[in-house]
Parts: sequence; C-alpha cells; structure tokens
Amino acid sequence: MFGWLIFLLFLIFLAGIRIVNQYERGVVLTFGKYTGTFEPGFRWIVPIIQGMIKVDMRITTIDVPRQEAITKDNVPVGVNAVVYFKVKKAEDAVLKVENYSYAVSQYALAALRDVIGGVELDTLLSEREKIAKEIREIVDKETDSWGIDVTAIKIQDIEIPAGMKRAMAAQAEAEREKRAIIIKSEGEVVAAGNLKKASEILSSTKGGMSLRTLETIEKIQPDPSKTVIFALPIEIFDAIKKIAKKNET
Repeated sequence: MFGWLIFLLFLIFLAGIRIVNQYERGVVLTFGKYTGTFEPGFRWIVPIIQGMIKVDMRITTIDVPRQEAITKDNVPVGVNAVVYFKVKKAEDAVLKVENYSYAVSQYALAALRDVIGGVELDTLLSEREKIAKEIREIVDKETDSWGIDVTAIKIQDIEIPAGMKRAMAAQAEAEREKRAIIIKSEGEVVAAGNLKKASEILSSTKGGMSLRTLETIEKIQPDPSKTVIFALPIEIFDAIKKIAKKNET
C-alpha cells in the first residue's frame, strides 16, 4: 500500500512538470484565477488545481491580406501590409483578449482603411513610410492595454486601377519631355552666349573673322554633288587687292 502511494505521488509530480523556454512566459491559473507568471526554466504546478498557458514573447509577423480601400480623392486601391508585434505582458495578452494575434490583425486592417481613406492617391504613393508609421501608432495605442507592443507596420503593395496606371504613365512621360525641352533650351541659351562672346572677340581682332572663315572652309569635306557658297568678309577682298597692287608695282 505504501509503495502504491509513493508511485501515485510520483505520477502527480511528473504530471505537474512544466518547462518554460527562454522565449516564453507561463501564465498560471489556480482554480481559474490568475496567480502568477513563470519565468523561463524548470517549473512545477499542481495538477488539476492549476493550469499554465505559455505565451511566446518573440516578435510575431502577421500578413494583412489585400484590402480594398477608397482614397480621399475617390480612387479605389488594393493594399496589403505586414504587422510586426510582440507580447510585453503575458498575463494581459491572455486575460484581456481572447486571441491577441487575430485581434491585432483585425485592428490593423481597420486602421489601414481609415488612414488610407483620409489621404489622396499621390500622398499614399509618395509617403508610404509616413502613412505606415501613422497606422502603427494608432494600432499600438489601442493594443497597449492588451500587453502588446506593435513594433512596425509595413505597406507592401499598392494596386491601382489599370486606367489610372496608364494616365500616370502618360503624365510621367509628359513630365520627362518637359524637362528635356527645358534642359535643351538652357543649353542653347548658354551656347548662344558663348557664340556672342566669341564673335565679339573675333570682331575686335584684326583679321580674326577672316582667319575663322578660312579655317571653316578648310574643314569642309569636298563633295562633288554639293555646292557650298560662302559670303566672305570684305577684309579678304581688301587683302587680295593689296597683294595685287604690290605685285603690279
């Protein structure tokens, strides 16, 4: 009889053994009432009387599936996001919300729609990080009482209607052409200014324009099928007359 009692106590001891991993916390309930939280290590509870719920304290990732939302300027968009959170108080995550992972994902989904509905499409596309930070602050504030810390929310994809994509592509192409025309015109202005300076220097130098004309003629590729007509400066003719007079004398 004594041996059976020892064996029964041994079975009770074995039934009460719990191992809490380093990344976990154990929430203990005695007769259904919260009585403490176990830290990592070897732990023992009274079977039947007590129960322990393990809570993972690592960062958890939740994928918020693609959601349809309407921006402030009435453009329908499809957005999906990723939520990163971790439990900071295991007892609150167990006692204050039924399924904290599901609750966080649903609240993030609602906040995502609300924030997107308050911004225009251009803002959504250009300030994605800012909008994601705003959503994180809203969700983190609400889930703080659940013992949850939302560390980050990332907006992954933003899908817009095909017609809007074509319009945006046309707008971008027009903007590129506009910049190209501006750059070309600015280059022409600079070139015109340099040509003006060069002509002033050549005009002020005796025989400068004549030398420049002769250099240009020398660089022309001879082509029998083409005729090139140059209006030679009067200085060249004066020089030719002077040479002719010297030869006569």
